Amino acid sequence: MPDGRSVLFSANRNPDWEYERRESDVYSVPVEGGNVRRLTDRRGPDSSPAVAPNGSLIAYVGFDDRIQTYQTTGLYLMLPDGSQSRGVLEQLDRSVGNPIWAADGSGVYFSYDDEGISKVGFVTPEGSCRIVADSLGGTAVGRPYGGGNFSVARDGSVAFTFTTSAEPSEVAFSSPNGRKLFLTALNEDLKAQRQIAAAEMFWTESSHDGRPVQSWIVRPPDFDPSRRYPLLLEIHGGPISNYGDRFSAEVQLYATAGYVVVYSNPRGSTSYGAEFGNLLYHDYPGNDYDDLMSAVDAVIDRGYIDEERLYVTGGSAGGIMTAWIVGKTHRFRAAVVTKPVVNWISKTLVADNYDGYMDYRYPGKPWENPMGYWEFSPLSLVSNIETPTMVMVGTADLRTPISEAKQLYHALKLRRVETALVEIPGAYHNISNRPSQLIAKVLNAIAWFDRYGGAPRPASDH
Repeated sequence: MPDGRSVLFSANRNPDWEYERRESDVYSVPVEGGNVRRLTDRRGPDSSPAVAPNGSLIAYVGFDDRIQTYQTTGLYLMLPDGSQSRGVLEQLDRSVGNPIWAADGSGVYFSYDDEGISKVGFVTPEGSCRIVADSLGGTAVGRPYGGGNFSVARDGSVAFTFTTSAEPSEVAFSSPNGRKLFLTALNEDLKAQRQIAAAEMFWTESSHDGRPVQSWIVRPPDFDPSRRYPLLLEIHGGPISNYGDRFSAEVQLYATAGYVVVYSNPRGSTSYGAEFGNLLYHDYPGNDYDDLMSAVDAVIDRGYIDEERLYVTGGSAGGIMTAWIVGKTHRFRAAVVTKPVVNWISKTLVADNYDGYMDYRYPGKPWENPMGYWEFSPLSLVSNIETPTMVMVGTADLRTPISEAKQLYHALKLRRVETALVEIPGAYHNISNRPSQLIAKVLNAIAWFDRYGGAPRPASDH
């Protein structure tokens, strides 16, 4: 607090905290010691308290937990004693985070994702909202996820990490009067030596229900639309997350290897509002499959894709969907399933976040609803898989344990489907955390696709 007498923090201090994974509240504790006072009290996560400069208001983020797969996180204001809490962004159907007060107390800065683009917004206590910066990101180097950091000067200027698909991260500056500039040029040496492909955004209608779905295409260097290229569908994890117009080393490497790379935000992705994000509630994998196939078909219709050379890969939830896809269709010539869940029963009872799926993802506990869990497990479709499928996982992955990858690998071996198991030594769930791990992941995937007719390249490039 501004008077230095107390500190705010968020935590779950309930007796049953171990069984309340999504629960937290904002508390106040005197600096000199004393009673901890609870300022918020509802079912759901309240966190990230930020105090107005004069101490009159506390901003925080959270939501009322309705036990759904996805729920938008809102921005709230309350008095220092926790009373008169109210939402101030009711008109913004997007999850927000990182609240920072303006130095003059006129409002709160916050970050959020909107249709695959990360932004910094500003809202007054009365609810008047505006965008102050966009293209925030560049801190997730491997794949085109959101993220990024920002800070606010006393005059309201914002410094932030900036990225686009063709711009690796730089520090950018935006002033209250609209002046914008770059403060760094960290990647000029890279851009002088390499072609970095910009992503083209496009929308399609899902074959399931006509719902609009946003996607991006990244083309190989020296792209020639009169030629026929292999297509690589790269699927994001989560599935409660999003891809966008952000730099991705992995996507660039796949494009450089000769693939037209397509990535999408199918139903269940964030940055499109609560209803879209919750479409996978008790239905995952589900019609996100149709969304992705519709995007692939739309790119094929452009005329420069070789339909005999379609490939698919993804990590985590993207690995789940990749395994699901090859169990649903034989359209793809080869697949790389990375750090997947293939059996929701074993995943729920083995992974580090074992308590995060019951009721929120599937009704009941695994032993209460075994067939409900099994029908959404990619392993249930293994008898349909004919596609050559590599399975890849980090040896230290606790989120999608190595036992999940081995179940799919062993099942494919027993069925005599062409397969391989690749273990990335020392890699956690972020399998591309180290440059060496990212390189190993991409080179193994490209080698597998090349084995099954992938993009031909000059011998010097191999």
